[in-house]
Amino acid sequence: MPARPESSAAKPPPMNVKTALRVIEIIETFARERRALSLSELARLLAVPASSCLALIRTLTSLGYLYETARRQGYYPTGRLLAMAQQIARHDPVLDRVHGTMSELRDATGETIVIGKLYEGQAVVYLDVLESPHAIRYIATAGERRELHANSIGKALLSVMDDAERAALLAQLPFHAFTARTLATPAMLETDLRQSRERGAFVNLSESMPDVGALAWPVQLSGECYAISIAGPVYRIEPHLERYAAMLRAACAALEKT
Repeated sequence: MPARPESSAAKPPPMNVKTALRVIEIIETFARERRALSLSELARLLAVPASSCLALIRTLTSLGYLYETARRQGYYPTGRLLAMAQQIARHDPVLDRVHGTMSELRDATGETIVIGKLYEGQAVVYLDVLESPHAIRYIATAGERRELHANSIGKALLSVMDDAERAALLAQLPFHAFTARTLATPAMLETDLRQSRERGAFVNLSESMPDVGALAWPVQLSGECYAISIAGPVYRIEPHLERYAAMLRAACAALEKT
């Protein structure tokens, strides 16, 4: 990608962690609201002083990421943000490698396909999501985090840890109960992991939310552990567990050879 011509007017001010977080919150607010927002509305939604918000808005506008839709009628993101995101996504070393396989799995199963990995040692972060074409489907967004004990990808990632590492991690997890089927203790989870290895898939059937099912399998890519899942309504996932599990294991094995 060609470098932007340097310009003192275009350079953002030095950013600390709090400011960086606020910029992300502004972007997420526009994504959630899906409409132009005035300075006062944005400040209210972010719960920050209008003066602080104004400085960030001016910076993002000067860099071409926001524009004023009409005088005093609000701001909205330009296409620059999307263009940057697409440039980044096209050159992601992991997602570029797995995208074709994920698309094949989605087409073959008709369900949502997710790839994730461990986040800060205690959660799952979704890296990419290819949604099912069905009207009733599992919906998730890249960047979302899930708790390990109630997530098929989380179980798959836990399964590849050595026993001591996993035991130490499970001792720290809060084991929140999301449904009546959520695994409530480390012992219950260990039993489930053992059975899942024998089954050939790490399964979540209504453990994180009612009527949602998923199965996952770990995959090693460039020395790092990831996991891919097939997710959808329980009534569509459960009858096909064995067939989907075989497809998923084969897909992950093929990826590890590429």
